[in-house]
Amino acid sequence: MDCRIAVCDNDEKYVRYLTELIAQWAAPPEMRAVVECFPSAEAFLFRYEEERGFDILLLDVEMEGMDGVELARRVRRQDDAAQIVFISGYADYIAEGYEVAALHYLTKPVDPDKLFQVLNRAVGRLRRNEPTLTLELPGEVVRVPLGRIRYVDVLHNYATVHAGRDYAVKRPLGELERELDRRFYRISRSCIVNLSFVSRVTRTAVELSGGGALPLPRGQYEGLNRAIIERI
Repeated sequence: MDCRIAVCDNDEKYVRYLTELIAQWAAPPEMRAVVECFPSAEAFLFRYEEERGFDILLLDVEMEGMDGVELARRVRRQDDAAQIVFISGYADYIAEGYEVAALHYLTKPVDPDKLFQVLNRAVGRLRRNEPTLTLELPGEVVRVPLGRIRYVDVLHNYATVHAGRDYAVKRPLGELERELDRRFYRISRSCIVNLSFVSRVTRTAVELSGGGALPLPRGQYEGLNRAIIERI
């Protein structure tokens, strides 16, 4: 399973410590962790506006400017699936964790075994909660979480699912469309986009958060904007 983890802590040395532990936890071949680190809540939110596909958030409670609790509140306004873990040198903020449905509260110094247990719990919840698209590839079967799929397009007889990495399968686009949820919208005969990744719509293009754009056929502008308002 691929797992996107955000570490938000203004202590650079502690960030390095946590990323080293996460690398140890993700060492088995069935798990791959992509870690992004942020020195402040404001830095995380700037990135979050571009890309909201984080699975696990490790948040320091005490930071200059916005603290970890307020950051968690803001995330929860838009995302109720991300697994939030608070990290602090004190145990004074445990009550706030219930408010934002935090998975756990770890005190510094973080014990490696306890962190591994919490990360395993987080992955277990993600697997139970997130619907997936099952793809049969040569030599393997892959389950791609729907929330990670940016868009799906088709060329000739092959559909490509763009979700961090690209998965090409010999299946009709209409068949894949039936397995997606209301976050997805078909902008043309050959392309379906995840509305959660749409950052801007013009008369001729759909711009995606994190970079990239898709051509928008004539006559699709109003329908796409209406879908964004109704579904997101």
